[in-house]
Amino acid sequence: MVGLLLAVAATGCNADQWYRGGWPAPVTIQGKHALGLWQGSLVAGLAVGGFVLFLIVFAALAYRAKGDRLPRQVKYNIPLEIAYTVVPVVVVAYLFYFTAVTENFENKLTKNPDVTIGVVGFQWNWQFNYVNEKLQVTGRPGEIPQLVIPTNRTIRFVETSPDVIHSFWVIPFLFKRDVVPGRHNEFEVTVTKTGVFDGKCAEYCGADHDRMLFSVRAVTPAQYDAFVKAAQQQQTGSTQ
Repeated sequence: MVGLLLAVAATGCNADQWYRGGWPAPVTIQGKHALGLWQGSLVAGLAVGGFVLFLIVFAALAYRAKGDRLPRQVKYNIPLEIAYTVVPVVVVAYLFYFTAVTENFENKLTKNPDVTIGVVGFQWNWQFNYVNEKLQVTGRPGEIPQLVIPTNRTIRFVETSPDVIHSFWVIPFLFKRDVVPGRHNEFEVTVTKTGVFDGKCAEYCGADHDRMLFSVRAVTPAQYDAFVKAAQQQQTGSTQ
């Protein structure tokens, strides 16, 4: 018990992090569903592991050798064999069902998203294209690009790459998706919290893979509209 308490303390996790099973706090509706699946899987794993441990300890204590005489040998226990065949199937089916439900929710695309952003991953930086707003943000060497998005609006990301496979990962989204050359990958999120969140490439893409960093700044819808208006005016002024 002392060793267990020391191991828990050594992790440095607070109660909220233990509740989330070590995951970051989600900032999207989709991330909350993914976290729920993770927590359910942890509970199922702990329940199965605890039950198996109980059986091992029980068998070791209840049927330990009490002399040199061998216990009565039996070949089959039909009810027990049926149980340890059926129960794992039920557990796997349970986990598969909720995994499929969550995956379908994560991959769901709406007909008319509020914001559409083209994500271009290239060696070794990022470009973000606001499709409807006609704006573009491109990272440069030594400069981390920042993507500004609104909260409580449906945001669709359309990914592509001109060179190699990258992976678009905003950590508190609790979601990542590969950026594949010659293919358009899409996904949608609805951000529920304002703030600045770290993003990075999660697929090794070459010598300067570690430079493929970016940030996402989530703002209120009113702040986002003001940002778009100011950026468009600045872009118009720079082209005149």
